[in-house]
Amino acid sequence: MRGKAARQATMLTAVTPDALVPQHHPIRRIKPMVDRALAQLSPTFDRMYAANGRASIPPEHLLKACLLMALFSVRSERQFCERLEYDLLFKWFLDLNIMDHSFDHSVFAKNRQRLLDAEVAREFLLEIVGQAREQRLLSEEHFSVDGTLLEAWASVKSFRPRDEDEPPSDGGRNPEVDFRGERRSNDTHRSTTDPEARLARKGKGKEAKLCFGAHVLMDNREGLVVDVRLTPAGGASERDAALEMLEAVPGAGRITVGADRGYDTRGFVRGSRKSRVTPHVAQKQRSAIDRRTTRHEGYRLSQRARKRVEEVFGWVKTVGGGRKLRYCGLERNRFWMELTTASYNLVRLSKLTPASA
Repeated sequence: MRGKAARQATMLTAVTPDALVPQHHPIRRIKPMVDRALAQLSPTFDRMYAANGRASIPPEHLLKACLLMALFSVRSERQFCERLEYDLLFKWFLDLNIMDHSFDHSVFAKNRQRLLDAEVAREFLLEIVGQAREQRLLSEEHFSVDGTLLEAWASVKSFRPRDEDEPPSDGGRNPEVDFRGERRSNDTHRSTTDPEARLARKGKGKEAKLCFGAHVLMDNREGLVVDVRLTPAGGASERDAALEMLEAVPGAGRITVGADRGYDTRGFVRGSRKSRVTPHVAQKQRSAIDRRTTRHEGYRLSQRARKRVEEVFGWVKTVGGGRKLRYCGLERNRFWMELTTASYNLVRLSKLTPASA
């Protein structure tokens, strides 16, 4: 018998978002870890806001929204706010009721500076790393480091001479620009859209783009991100950021770090050993390390494990939406990078944590 399409809307229901999210959905393992980390950051949130006045959107909602944007590849804050109006899983994750309306997308821009000043994204990432440490999922001794370029939200057309008085007036917002025969460098030019982005290329024969440098320190046991940095692209930023992250590793014992050939320089090897780190870098023809390092079995294991760091960059660029950054400026993109790598850790931890947790 053919069923009839019911057109009568339900006037009263006792269903909650929690009842509609499948019990075996991976997001159910992620939410308790997020709630625990945010509870630890509650004193920081109290210091960020005044004691009286009109209540604002809770910072927990903003941070959870950023995590959902990374986990579900939402392209923009405006699109997220539109989806929050009807997506019950999103409402459940933010602890909203079915009838609660979404907030306006301008809330992100108005409240982001508070979160930036308090370095909330970095504190949240460290809280997630701390949970992994409590579960003994970190080796604490063996790490890998690598860097990549993330394309900035700026066109090469905006890369203009620093002493230029006025940009080309023809063509409106997208003027005709001819760079043929012009020598461009970061010393003489800068982007009018994002002055902190720098012109760089990943390798020979590749197209030069306006980029930022992203650097990740990964634990070799389970492939979790321990630390992350975002710097201007080019120069020795990869090696400098790596040394900075290695110095911040807790503990007093000696550790090892695997890396590719780009880190096989005397400066990086000397700086690593000065920071109680044994550099297991891939060797160039004239290498800064010798058989005193490469003859050990640990060197071979580090070289095999370090390749997993590419999984982090692959996830950040595809699922996390970082193939082309959506913000201008180093500070805001660093905030995004820290939350996105925290989302990657949450996905990894949800697979490593027992179902009963």
